Order: sequence, then C-alpha cells, then structure tokens
Amino acid sequence: MTAEEIQARILYRDGLLLVIDKPAGIAVHKGPKGGQSLEDSFDALRFGLPRNPALAHRLDRETSGCLALGRHHKALERLGLLFKQGKIGKSYWAIVEGAPRQAEGLIDFPLGRLDPSRGWWMRVDENGAKAQTRWRVLAVRDNLALLALTPLTGRTHQLRVHCASAGFPILGDRIYGRGGDIPLNLHARSLEIPLYKNKEPIKVEAPLPPHMREAVTILLGDGAR
Repeated sequence: MTAEEIQARILYRDGLLLVIDKPAGIAVHKGPKGGQSLEDSFDALRFGLPRNPALAHRLDRETSGCLALGRHHKALERLGLLFKQGKIGKSYWAIVEGAPRQAEGLIDFPLGRLDPSRGWWMRVDENGAKAQTRWRVLAVRDNLALLALTPLTGRTHQLRVHCASAGFPILGDRIYGRGGDIPLNLHARSLEIPLYKNKEPIKVEAPLPPHMREAVTILLGDGAR
C-alpha cells in the first residue's frame, strides 16, 4: 500500500495508539514464506516518531476491520497487557450460512491444532485451549444471517471454527465453510480500549468492506431483529 492509501485508512490516532481499517486479503505481517504484508507500509504511520508503530494484536489475512497499533514500546506493553487481560472489547460482524434458532448465545468449544502440517488450521478439541464466543443475531433473510460476534478468548481462527462447529459457517470461508468465489464475510467492526486512567474507553468503529456492504444492507433492510 502507498503512504496515502494506508494513511487514508486511519480510524483513530493519538500519542500512544493508532487504529487502522485493515483491508481484507492482506496479511498483517510476513509469514514463514515471506511475501508482502501490511507491516511493509508502517513507515508511513510514524508521524514524526523515530520508529514505526507495531501490531498490538492480529487479524487473519481474510479478515477486515479495526487493527490496533502501538506507536512505541511503552504503548505496546500497555496494549499487550490490556489484550492479555481481556479488557479490550472486540466486536465482529459476520454473515453466516444457516440462521441460528436462538437470538443469541455462547459457543464454548475448546480449540486445538487440526494437524501440525496444516499450519494455523484449528478444530474443536476437548483437550485443547479454552475458547468462548458470544453471538447475537442482528438480521436474518432466507438462509443467511448477520451476527455480532464477541470473542471472550483470542484463539487462532476462533470465530471461524466456532461458527462452523455451531452449524452456521461464515460465508466465503474456504477452510471451515463451503468457500466459493467470494471473500470471507468477517469484519472486525469495533474496538473499545480503556487505555487511559480516569478517561472513557476509546471507541473505534470500522466501515464495512465493499464485499459485505450490499448483503448487510439487504439483511438489515429486511428481517432485522
């Protein structure tokens, strides 16, 4: 991404924190095989500081939306602790196949590696790490539903595995769902970050990515509940 392109995706900026709107389809950092990543453009986000900002957390390559960066080492330490302690509120929107029967619920399935040869692929595993996701139906139409997802833990591919295992895989998921020719319909909609003492939490919301806008508009316009 050019400097202008990544700067245009800034949703929030102060002395400690940047929140950017990550586009779908790009890795946040280089993997074992290298290749281009979002980090390659972080030099354009220094704004006078001597070093580039760094990732405070991760999003999958296919996931869009709110991504928090610490602007220096102390900021990263504080943000890392807040994420580790579960004090940062995270909300995702997902379009799923197969409407849940209830209006809301909790998915409580432990997760483990699917296979060491499959990299980061995960599966429900009774001997795996604890993983919990709250979900709420925002709208339903035909066999599709728009869900608000709140991960209470931060396991790899948690939302994708949980939704698929609960019977409503995320639309466009090529690993845990039926895939197809459309991108993954999973969007990190908002972050709520209690970064400063005696101040209200920082609340940031990312606009919907182009590949989800039309479907979400249809869902919310007909059948919202």
